[in-house]
Amino acid sequence: MASLLRTARVARPAFTRPIVRPASSNPLARRQYASAATAAATSNGNGASPAYFPDEPAGPIVKTAIPGPKSQAAVERLSKVFDTRSLNMMADYSKSYANYIADLDGNVLLDVYAQIASIPVGYNNATLLLAATSPEMASAIINRPALGNFPQHDWADILESGILSVAPKGLNQVFTGTTGSDANELAYKAAFMWKRQKARGSYHADFTAEEIETSMVNQSPGAPELSILSFQSAFHGRLFGSLSTTRSKPIHKLDIPAFDWPRAPFPLLKYPLAEHESENAAEEQRCLAETERLIKEWPAPPAAVVVEPIQSEGGDNHASPTFFQGLRDLTKKHDILFIVDEVQTGVGATGKFWAHEHWNLSAPPDMVTFSKKAQTAGYYYGNNDLRPNKPYRQFNTWMGDPARAILFRAIIEEIKRLDLVTNTAATGDYLFSGLQNLASKYPQEVQNLRGQGQGTFIAWDSPRRDEVLKSAKGVGINIGGSGEKAVRLRPMLIFQQHHADILLDGLEKIFKA
Repeated sequence: MASLLRTARVARPAFTRPIVRPASSNPLARRQYASAATAAATSNGNGASPAYFPDEPAGPIVKTAIPGPKSQAAVERLSKVFDTRSLNMMADYSKSYANYIADLDGNVLLDVYAQIASIPVGYNNATLLLAATSPEMASAIINRPALGNFPQHDWADILESGILSVAPKGLNQVFTGTTGSDANELAYKAAFMWKRQKARGSYHADFTAEEIETSMVNQSPGAPELSILSFQSAFHGRLFGSLSTTRSKPIHKLDIPAFDWPRAPFPLLKYPLAEHESENAAEEQRCLAETERLIKEWPAPPAAVVVEPIQSEGGDNHASPTFFQGLRDLTKKHDILFIVDEVQTGVGATGKFWAHEHWNLSAPPDMVTFSKKAQTAGYYYGNNDLRPNKPYRQFNTWMGDPARAILFRAIIEEIKRLDLVTNTAATGDYLFSGLQNLASKYPQEVQNLRGQGQGTFIAWDSPRRDEVLKSAKGVGINIGGSGEKAVRLRPMLIFQQHHADILLDGLEKIFKA
């Protein structure tokens, strides 16, 4: 414990400094890229802000084909004890730093995929390292409490100073979980319990003997015939309940029994948006009309509608604020809940802390689920009636993890310290403009460019998408895809204009080839 306490005494970087941390203070984050420091620290000449991480690489380093020989050997070894068929890249996180991910062969790639959108403030970030090595974190890790039964004494403080300090407007309570899928399933359960309590006429009404008996044999009324309405191409997780609302790829669902729940059409917008306003408006109204029909006519009535602000895994599909305002109005009209799945869009990625802030809703969502960049998971809510009427109805052993909540608090601190949501909005505008220029030069390579005004949450369709993703590593960029043909960008919140220039230059090399 003495050494742990010494580690924890490392001074935090001064809040007025643009540098994330003094390089000498964290050996794990000390990099061998000293020669790159000056280049990375200077403005790129267009008025951009100084680099947040002046000692990160000045650019990608590509020494071998990817995977190189050391990575290939590591993959072969791992494949004997772990399924590696979905492997993208064998990483060396001890050498990864800020916006750059390293492998075992000395390759260092600009990472605009960021662990499937889940790294917010960079690899080996000093603020996070400080939180991770604190006595508070050590206690949370080794004494992991069963929070429903034995919450630690400062759990309220951890929640109020972290997770709840960034709660969406109108939602002041939280139920913590473990994963994005878990967060959505917990929200679905809350919706079902809320709906049934309303049917009983009172939040405090007790269960009937028939309900208790039939629940144990999975029959109504104890196991009611209710549903959750989701949308075509949606992704809400891979657990059993959440999978019934996932509609993005067959590989997720094949061989798995599913609930017979309704699927509404999600708008298929035409791009550029400014050239197809009337067509897109008509398409959104068509989808809203069909959504209302399903709400009214589906045999198992929906207790809630769940929607992503941007359908991520399904192909980065967008809709206008008008569409989401219409959904909110429908849920109010038919007295069902409105769940916004911000697992991938939340925590600053779209230039707002929460993507649904772009919509100007007439009333807040009933629940907002989160995970990914939060490094923890759960759902926010504001209505006390969404709290079950009895204990143990929303319950599991851990009910989240104080260690991850402490880490999210450090992430929030870093986002506020560096004003990273503002940075992401500005960098996204700069990057989108650069991509528009590439689309004009290479119209067959960049099709249906979308995400303008949504921070760095940008995507486009590519007729040779998988080849582009593979070629990107050769020019020092780690990038991902979504849906059948979309190239999706998911850089970290510390991604700046000079990183955007590197990305744009790399993409042009790929398109030229």
